[in-house]
Amino acid sequence: LQTRLQAGQGYGNTLKCILTVYKNESLAGFFKGMSFPLASIGVYSSVVFGVFSNTQRLLSQLRHGDPAAAPSLADVALASVVAGVISVGIGTPVELVKIRLQMQTQPYTKAKVKLNSTVPGSPVYRGPIHCLRTILQKEGIAGIYRGNVAMLLRDIPGYCAYFIPYAMFCDWITPDGSLSPNPFSIWVAGGVAGAVSWAVSTPMDVVKSRLQADGVYSNQYKGTLDCMLQSYQNEGLKVFCRGLMVNTVRGFPSSAAMFLGYELSLKAMKRCQSETNP
Repeated sequence: LQTRLQAGQGYGNTLKCILTVYKNESLAGFFKGMSFPLASIGVYSSVVFGVFSNTQRLLSQLRHGDPAAAPSLADVALASVVAGVISVGIGTPVELVKIRLQMQTQPYTKAKVKLNSTVPGSPVYRGPIHCLRTILQKEGIAGIYRGNVAMLLRDIPGYCAYFIPYAMFCDWITPDGSLSPNPFSIWVAGGVAGAVSWAVSTPMDVVKSRLQADGVYSNQYKGTLDCMLQSYQNEGLKVFCRGLMVNTVRGFPSSAAMFLGYELSLKAMKRCQSETNP
């Protein structure tokens, strides 16, 4: 739904988008392009969280001489920026393939864009591997990282609005005297952080989605700035809020589960390590 609302045409609001997708593509339409993200989400998340936590530990070591020392707000912010930069290298090709697969049956208005030889509305890619190979053959490595600047501008503030609210909210709802937050506190703090992060990231997410969808049948945008200007000129400021509700609603449960899994896994591994090396 997010991609269709942000980069598609004729979907209107969220409810109309749901009904249109179901009418035209049945339930399978809601799962288009998900195989590649599902296959890579474990690696992506482990790298992002690993870079964030290890950057925090390094900063604590440099500032306080103890990697286990509580990080300052500035340390959390800097670690978030580093995690955001690293995420782009892994996440851009994955999101590109997902968006191309989701948008390859999207009709385009001939008066607005210069179409390629492929007929709009007909499938271009047979699956994620074929999509990746086709982009590499036609556009090279640069094509695989199409939209990377927009994604960088999305993920750096997005991860700052992800990890900082989580740390602050988790600390706020943790009872006094507790050494660590309980699972419910982690779940709530993670959900709030996810919703806040996606609210901050949505404007640049719209730009990224449009840049990555561009190229299936058309080449409408010259770059990130051109995409922003064209989108604003055609649809006004409201265009940068497309998909906001979908992003924030999905951001709460997905981030809540992510942080809960991360924190519980860390505790379990530390417990195993202490039992193995008393």
